[in-house]
Amino acid sequence: QLKLVNPSQYRFEHLVTQMKWRLQEGRGEAVYQIGVEDNGLLVGLSEEEMRASLKTLRRMAEKVGADITVLREREVDYDSDVPRKITEVLVRKVPDNQQFLDLRVAVLGNVDSGKSTLLGVLTQGELDNGRGRARLNLFRHLHEIQSGRTSSISFEILGFNSKGEVVNYSDSRTAEEICESSSKMITFIDLAGHHKYLKTTIFGLTSYCPDFAMLVVSANTGIAGTTREHLGLAMALKVPFFIVISKVDLCSKATVERTVKQLERILKQPGCNKLPLLVNSDDDAVTAAQQFAQSPNITPIFTLSSVSGENLDLLKVFLNILPPLTNSKEQEELMQQLTEFQVDEIYTVPEVGTVVGGTLSSGICREGENLVVGPTDDGKFLQLKVCSIQRNRSACRVLRAGQAATLALGPFDRSLLRKGMVMVSPEMNPTICSVFEAEIVLLFHATTFRKGFQVTVHVGNVRQTAIVEKIHGKDKLRTGEKAVVRFRFIKHPEYLKIGAKLLFREGVTKGIGHVTDLQAITTKENGLEESLGSGQLSF
Repeated sequence: QLKLVNPSQYRFEHLVTQMKWRLQEGRGEAVYQIGVEDNGLLVGLSEEEMRASLKTLRRMAEKVGADITVLREREVDYDSDVPRKITEVLVRKVPDNQQFLDLRVAVLGNVDSGKSTLLGVLTQGELDNGRGRARLNLFRHLHEIQSGRTSSISFEILGFNSKGEVVNYSDSRTAEEICESSSKMITFIDLAGHHKYLKTTIFGLTSYCPDFAMLVVSANTGIAGTTREHLGLAMALKVPFFIVISKVDLCSKATVERTVKQLERILKQPGCNKLPLLVNSDDDAVTAAQQFAQSPNITPIFTLSSVSGENLDLLKVFLNILPPLTNSKEQEELMQQLTEFQVDEIYTVPEVGTVVGGTLSSGICREGENLVVGPTDDGKFLQLKVCSIQRNRSACRVLRAGQAATLALGPFDRSLLRKGMVMVSPEMNPTICSVFEAEIVLLFHATTFRKGFQVTVHVGNVRQTAIVEKIHGKDKLRTGEKAVVRFRFIKHPEYLKIGAKLLFREGVTKGIGHVTDLQAITTKENGLEESLGSGQLSF
C-alpha cells in the first residue's frame, strides 16, 4: 500500500474487505508494506503521512477484529529534503473457528548439539546455566535425566500473543493459560539425536507431519554424527528446514564462521541445492521468514547461545512471523473429506480410561462421535466412541484436519490398540493391505539389495518389518538405483494410501520412495474375506 491517509467511507470499507480477504488467504496473517507503490517502487512517506496511514490501518484492523505489530521501519533516499520512511506491519487475527494459529516444528540435530536445552530456554523463558538445567523439564524418563540424552519424542509449546510477544512458562503459567493468551502457537517436537534412537526420530518426522524442521548444529563440533542423516531425512520427506548453530558462547568467532562455512558448503551441493541466508539482525529475521515461506530453497541460518542468550530474540522474531505452509483453501478441502485420525501414542489415564494421541489427517472430529479403529491383527475394524478431546493440554470440542490432539475413548480395551492404526468414520470403508508396491530409491546399501531382504518400513505412522517379494525388471539393486518393488508385511495388514511417502531402513541400508499400488483385502462383517488376486500370486 502506498498510503492510507484519511480514506473516504467507501474506500475504507473497500480496504477492510481487502484486509479480510488477505487474512483469510494467509490463514490469519498478512504483512502490509506502507510507503511502497503497487509496482514495488519504494517511495516512502513523510512522518505525518506515515502516522495517519498507521492510524487508518489500526482502524481497519479494529473493524476486522485483528491486531497489528510494526515489524520494521526503513528510511529511503528519495529526491526530497524531508526524511521518508517505509514501514512493514504484521496484521494477525485468529480465525473464528479456532483458538490460535498452529505450527509444528520438528527439532533435529546430532546428539549433544543442544536441541533440548534450546527448547527449554525458549519455552521456560530462562537462560541455561551451561550444565543442562534448562532441559530438565523436557525429559520424560529417568534414564534421560541421568544420561542427558533424549530418547523419546516430547512436545513443547511456545506461544506468541497478537502483539508478537512471547508467551511461555516464564510467569509460572500453565499450559492452558499459554493457550488462552496466545494467538499463535508453535509446537516443538523434540526428537532424539543419538543414532541408537534413529527409528524414534524417523517415526516423529513421518507420523507427526511437522510443517518445518529446525536443525540444530553445535558451533564447536560442526557437522558430525547424525547431522547429515537428519538433513537427508528432512530433504527426503520434503520438510522445509532452517538451521540453528548453538553454543556460540563456547568458542571463538573464527570457529563459528568455520561451522557456518561448512554448512553453506553442504547446502550448496547439487544434492541439496539450497540457498543459505545468515541471519544477523531483526531485519534479516523478518526477510528470512517471508522468503523462507515463499521458496523452500532458502535456508535461514541462526547463530545463538542458550547460555548467554545471544541472538535468541532473532529466532523468536523469525518464529513469530513464520506463516503456515498450506493456505486456507487446501485446509478446507481436507476438512470436507471423511474423518481419518492417525494413532501415534496410546496411554491409560486413571478415571478417564484409554487415551490415544495423534494427528487428524482429514475431516472433522467432534466429541461424542462414533468411529471405527483398525486394522487389528486379523484385519478387522472395531467400533468406538470419542468421549472427549484435548489439544495442547486444554479441552476442545471440535478437531479440524491437520491438528494434533489426544482423544479419550472411555472404557475401550487398550490391548486392542497399537501405534500405526487409524480411526476413520464408519462409512469410509477403508482399504487395508499386506502386499503393496512402491517406487523406491536405494540411498545406501553395503552389498546388493535383492528378493527376500527384510527391511523396516515407515509410512506415516505405520512402522513394520516387510519382506521384499519382487523387484520389477531387475534381479538386484545397488546404491543410488531406482525401481518398483513389491513388499509384504510380515505381521499384520496395515492401512496405507497410494502416493504416501515411504522410508525404509535395516542396519546401514536406507531408502526412500512412495507407495504406487496396493493389493487390497476387503473386510466384511462376518470376518475376513480376501479379495481375489492377493491370495494367489505366482512367482
